[in-house]
Amino acid sequence: MDNTRKKQLEEFLRTVGLPPFQNLLLLDQALTHSSYANEHKIRHGYFNERLEFLGDAILDLVVGEYLFLQYPQMQEGELSKARASIVSEAPLAAVCSAFHMGKYLLLGHGEISSGGRERPGILADAFEAVVGAVYMDASYEEARKFILRHLRDYLALVENGHYDQDYKTLFQEYIQRDGEHHITYSLCKESGPDHDKTFTMQVAADGKVLGEGCGKSKKMAEQHAARQALLRLHAI
Repeated sequence: MDNTRKKQLEEFLRTVGLPPFQNLLLLDQALTHSSYANEHKIRHGYFNERLEFLGDAILDLVVGEYLFLQYPQMQEGELSKARASIVSEAPLAAVCSAFHMGKYLLLGHGEISSGGRERPGILADAFEAVVGAVYMDASYEEARKFILRHLRDYLALVENGHYDQDYKTLFQEYIQRDGEHHITYSLCKESGPDHDKTFTMQVAADGKVLGEGCGKSKKMAEQHAARQALLRLHAI
């Protein structure tokens, strides 16, 4: 690992509030996409898919454990729905976008040119891989703190009862509580191949953009944009 990459990874750790790694190569692997490894003929397995597998399991455990302890009255079906809403692609990608994870990723030229640094699937997978790397380098407790810190806004939705809602309706009701306002949803961009497109939508009220969201359909992206707007307005 060259000094430039080492400094970049150390900057990432400071940005996301993690302590220094004992083995920085684990973090480097977590932020290396398979497209980069294939393009640069890096030794077999040095990309983030195995760490992503591990991080996904830890993420499910941490969020499941939190919900189980925090909401003793909640039944299994509701716990499952709440956990699924928190650990899904859109929240993880939104968290990664907030600390600009994309700029720290090693991607192949094809992924970079097609918007891979901002693609929700790549960002969400990288978040899980970082969780796996933190677990391997430090401890379950350190991974747990990292997850709960960065997903706190989405965990709060459970307490407020808004984790499984029609966010577009909630947003419309909130914005128009004191009179009529013009709400619009517009497509910002679409990325990925035709068979696996990701759409990014913005929601605006009276011309002012209040939220942005991504999804595999325009309707899902609109829901995520409305949810982001509600979080930004502290309405949920």
